[in-house]
Amino acid sequence: MPFEAPIIKVIIPALNEEAVIGDVVNSIKDQVSLVIVVDNGSTDETARTAQQAGALVVSSPVAGYGRACLDGVAAAGPCDILVFMDGDGADDPADLPVLLAPILDGTTDMVIGSRLSGKVDDGALTLSQRFGNSLACFLMRIFWQGQFTDLGPFRAITRKAYDRLEMKAPTFGWTVEMQVRALKRGLSCAEIPVHYRNRIGVSKISGTIKGVVLAGAYILGTIGREVLFHRGEKSYSSDLTALFQNKSTSLSKPDSN
Repeated sequence: MPFEAPIIKVIIPALNEEAVIGDVVNSIKDQVSLVIVVDNGSTDETARTAQQAGALVVSSPVAGYGRACLDGVAAAGPCDILVFMDGDGADDPADLPVLLAPILDGTTDMVIGSRLSGKVDDGALTLSQRFGNSLACFLMRIFWQGQFTDLGPFRAITRKAYDRLEMKAPTFGWTVEMQVRALKRGLSCAEIPVHYRNRIGVSKISGTIKGVVLAGAYILGTIGREVLFHRGEKSYSSDLTALFQNKSTSLSKPDSN
């Protein structure tokens, strides 16, 4: 019986990446089954350029990195492996085979491309990004014994493992939610060093003070939610309500002794 190649689909959230998205798609499309570019409300020709390069383009008009990823997964349908990467040219497509290797050999469920343990071009990561990544990884080590060094956007995961995570984070908490839930559900995780390049254009996160603050708040808020609520299956507000209701019930219950 001939060997069946795994179905690998790459999801690329993109916002105003007209200048580079065509090159990104062209650099990986021959290595995978399908490239899905999720247009997260672009006002330029990102969608048209990606489509011309050979990608399946999905519209995700409500702003949010996590929302774009969720819409991309929904469009992916059945597959063996999901790969996530950014559309700004910062992730090096030459790292894709190495990223996939631990999954293809059957030893790992999820692989994170670590920029901090790899090669980072001058100016590609700001001091605030380095600090935020290190803090998040430190907290994952404290609470869940995780050994991550980065929240790198370039990552791969089996579809079966992804479905176990029940991902929900709509914004910048997406990457850390995936890693935390992988730890909590006992997935086999690995990191590989990757090359991180200077992006084309202005970053939507590190390029503005507002972006840095919001990203930090979402990331830390996601970790806090996962610490407080083990399953992480409901919204933060509904979990808080349930928590206080349970406490109120226990306090009002008469002592049986």
